[in-house]
Amino acid sequence: MDMAEKTKKGRIFSGIRPTGRLHLGNYFGALENWVNLQEDYECIFGIVDWHALTTDYEDPSHVQERVRELAIDFLSAGIDPEKSVMMVQSHVKQHAELHLLLSMVTPLGWVERVPTYKEQLRQLEGREIATYGFLGYPVLQAADIVIYKANAVPVGEDQLAHVELTREIVRRFNYLYGDTFPEPQALLHKVRLLPGIDGRKMSKSYGNEIHLGATEEELQERVRMMVTDPQRVRRHDPGDPDVCTVYAFYKIFGGELQEEIALDCRKARIGCVACKQRLAESLAQKMAPVRERRAALEADPALITDVLANGAQRARAIAERTMEQVRRAVGLS
Repeated sequence: MDMAEKTKKGRIFSGIRPTGRLHLGNYFGALENWVNLQEDYECIFGIVDWHALTTDYEDPSHVQERVRELAIDFLSAGIDPEKSVMMVQSHVKQHAELHLLLSMVTPLGWVERVPTYKEQLRQLEGREIATYGFLGYPVLQAADIVIYKANAVPVGEDQLAHVELTREIVRRFNYLYGDTFPEPQALLHKVRLLPGIDGRKMSKSYGNEIHLGATEEELQERVRMMVTDPQRVRRHDPGDPDVCTVYAFYKIFGGELQEEIALDCRKARIGCVACKQRLAESLAQKMAPVRERRAALEADPALITDVLANGAQRARAIAERTMEQVRRAVGLS
């Protein structure tokens, strides 16, 4: 059945670049929300491999491996290919065609003012990424969204500028060529930010992440390395949970245990070693379904290939209908 025939609240698109294994920050910040959205929206989730090349074009040798790894992460997190379309960007060539046409009408100043453009230039200083492709990646993002006529894009506040640029491009295109695309709305959700084991933002570049597919042993080892209250030197010293990385995890998913741990820490009724052990056990229990799905997927490699092939076929059908309308609008039919 075509996705358009079973409309729910609307259609959404979102994607992640295949630049390495996902971590718990990605899960609690995005993937868990995606899984919930599947129940109410038509969802198209992309592994956006062309976007990965905007910064990693010099060494593409790992792209295919990372695409497959990301597909496993999506599925193990709970993305259901029966409910959603899961596709690889480069398998749907219409993304590139629409990107080209949108770039014709997008003023240069619009992409230069995107906040993350200059921010990433600073973060990756020393690498040659001041390229045409890197400058234009927000236009490719816009194409990713509107090729499916998505009504909404699930984002955190830090991504609002990208959605607004997409809306501006849509308004300009519709003004020039007639009503073609809907203006996508930002489906703002509260991003639950997990710190890394050193207290900084969890990031592969810092090496402080906990992988989404971590085994119980790996979870225990990473939790054991977490930084705690530096002022708590001895076991019987009262602690301050608000400056403790371990407690930051309890606040995300600790439930009733969160208040108990906070009180026990302040009253020195629990030591850091025992507190970490309880966290590791809780975390292992929370992520058990993800580990189980991952084990099944890794035992059936053909399933990943089938899911991506089917997703590309479904995505191409939607994208081509859009492009037929776009080609007519710009006089290329």
